Amino acid sequence: MKNRIAVPSWAGLAALLMLSGAAAAAPVTVTAPAGAVTGTTSDGMRVFKGIPYARPPVGALRWRAPQPMPAWQGARAATQFGPACIQPVAVTPNIYSGAPLPMSEDCLTLNIWSPEGARGAAVLVWIHGGSLWTGSGREALYDGTHLARRGLIVVTINYRLGALGYLAHPELSAESAQGISGNYGLLDQIEALKWVKRNIGAFGGDAANVTVAGESAGGLSVLYLMISPPAQGLFAKAIAESSYMISMPTLREPHFGLPSAEDSGRALATGLHAANIAELRAMDAQKLNNGAAALGFGPWGTVDGHILKEQMVSAFDQGHQAQVPVLAGFNSGEARSLRVLVPPIPATPAQYEQAIRERYADLAPQFLRLYPSAAMEESALATTRDALYGWTAERIVTKQTAAKVPAYLYLFDHGYPAMDQAKLHAFHASELPYVFGNFDSVGALWPKIPSDLSERAFSDAMIDYWSSFARDGRPRAAQAPAWAAFGSQGAYMHLARVPVLEHHLMPGMYELDEAVVCRRMAAGDQPWNWNAGLAAPKLPARSAGCN
Repeated sequence: MKNRIAVPSWAGLAALLMLSGAAAAAPVTVTAPAGAVTGTTSDGMRVFKGIPYARPPVGALRWRAPQPMPAWQGARAATQFGPACIQPVAVTPNIYSGAPLPMSEDCLTLNIWSPEGARGAAVLVWIHGGSLWTGSGREALYDGTHLARRGLIVVTINYRLGALGYLAHPELSAESAQGISGNYGLLDQIEALKWVKRNIGAFGGDAANVTVAGESAGGLSVLYLMISPPAQGLFAKAIAESSYMISMPTLREPHFGLPSAEDSGRALATGLHAANIAELRAMDAQKLNNGAAALGFGPWGTVDGHILKEQMVSAFDQGHQAQVPVLAGFNSGEARSLRVLVPPIPATPAQYEQAIRERYADLAPQFLRLYPSAAMEESALATTRDALYGWTAERIVTKQTAAKVPAYLYLFDHGYPAMDQAKLHAFHASELPYVFGNFDSVGALWPKIPSDLSERAFSDAMIDYWSSFARDGRPRAAQAPAWAAFGSQGAYMHLARVPVLEHHLMPGMYELDEAVVCRRMAAGDQPWNWNAGLAAPKLPARSAGCN
C-alpha cells in the first residue's frame, strides 16, 4: 500500500490489507499425534514451519538411520523455518544461487501448507533438488500456497546431504544390525513420509492419498523411493521432474565401472585425514561436507540389499517398482544451464562424426541421425539432455504403462524473452516457478519471468495439472487441453507457449539410449549417466537381449 493513500480508520486499514492479501497472520494450533504445533493462519491458509520429524542426527547419531522424534508436551512454535541441512556454500554465484541459508546438522524438519477447513485432502510431499548436495524445503521457490489453494496439503522436507547423507564405510556397516551403510538421506525421506502417515490427518490431510514429488535430485529421490522396500505403502502417486535413472554403486563390490560405496567411503576418510569413523564424527560438519565436495565425493544411493536392493533399471524391468500412477517429464533445454556436463565440441563436423563412430560403433548411424554434425553444439546439448533426463522420463512411463498403471509424460518447452535472450530456453528447473506459481522467488541471476496474464495463465494450467494429479491421479486443467495417459499411442503434454497434447516424443531417442544402457549393463564395466555422446566410452558389443 502506498503511503500517500489516506486511511480513514483502523477498520478501513484492515479492510485494505485484507483486499491486498497482506492481512496480519493469526496463530493457529493443531494437535497431532507428534504433539501440538502453533503455526499461522492468514487469508484462508494455515502454515506450519520447522516441525521436527526425527531427532537431530548429531554426535553419535551422525551416520545412523533417523530416529523418530519423541512426542513433545505443550504446543511447539511452528512459525519459523528450520535450518537447511549442512551443504557446501557456492563460491561462484550461478543461475541457481539464492540468499545464503542458515544451516545445521539439526535440520530434519518439514513445513506444511494447509487450507483452512481441509478434511481428507490429498497430500503432496515435495523433495527438493540440488544434486543431493544442496537445497532445502524452506526455499521460497517451494512455498506451497498456490498448490494448497487447489485443495492440497503441501509438505516440504529437509534431508541429509552430501557425505553426511550418503557416506558408506565398513565401520558404519559394522554398526548396523543389517550390516549396511549409506542411504541416510533417503532414510530421512522415508522417515518424513512415516511422520506424514502418522500425523497429516490432524492437518486435514488423507494419509492414504500422498503423492511424492521432486525435481532433479528430488526426482532421483522419487525413483529411489519407488524401488525402496521400506518406502512401499507410504505414497499413492509419484511426480518425477527431470529425474535420472543413473547407475548406482554397490555397497561392497565394484560394478559398472564404479568403486564400491564402502571403498569410496574409505577413500574419503583418507582424503580428510581421518583414521576412523570416530574421527570423522568429531569433525566439524561444515568442514567435512566442504572437504568431501572438494575431493569429488559422489552422494548417490547405494545398492545395499535392503534399502535399495537393485539397480533402478533392473527394478523397473522386473516390475519391482511401486505400482502407482506417475507423472514424469523433462525440459527441452536441460543442459543449457548445466554446461559442465557437456563435453568440448570438436573443431569440425568430420571430427565430430569420427568421434561418434569410434564410440558408438554399429549404433553410430542411429546416433548421427538424432544428433547430427551439422549442428554440433545443439547436438551435444541434446545428447546430454536425452541420456540423463529424456530417456529416464520415457522409461518411467513406459514401464508403468506396461504394469497397467496410469502414467503421464510431459516435455517442458516454455520460454520467455529474458530466458531466450540468455540462450537458456527451457533450462533445467525452469518449470519450477510455474509449478509452484512463485515467479518472484528465484535467484538474482535467474532470467526474470514476466508477470503478465499469459505467463500467469500458463502457470495456472500447470498448477491445475499437478494438483489434480495429486488429488486423483488424473492431470486436468480448467483452461487447457485434456492430458491423455502415455498408453499405446505415446501421448505427452508439450508444455510450450501453451500446453498442447502431442504423440510420440522424439522418435528414436528412447530406443537408442535403451540400447546403450542395455549393452553397458550386460558388459558390467561401464556406468550410464552423463557419459554420452562425445564423452562416451567405447560402446560394448551387442549381446543377447540388447540391440
